[in-house]
Amino acid sequence: METGQFVVDRHGKKTGVILPLREYQKLQEDLHDLAIIAERRSEKPISATEMKRRLKKDGVL
Repeated sequence: METGQFVVDRHGKKTGVILPLREYQKLQEDLHDLAIIAERRSEKPISATEMKRRLKKDGVL
C-alpha cells in the first residue's frame, strides 16, 4: 500500500494530504457504502430465505 504525504504550512502545521489516486478511490467507495448503511438502518430486516426468493424472482440466482 502506498502512503500519503502531508502538506504543511510554514509553521509545520498539517494543512492537507496528498493520496495516491487508488487510495482516494477506496476511501470514496467506503464513504458511499457507509452512507447506504446509514440510509437503510431503519429498514426492517428480511430473512435469508426471503432474500433468496427475491433474488430468484429478479433472475439473479
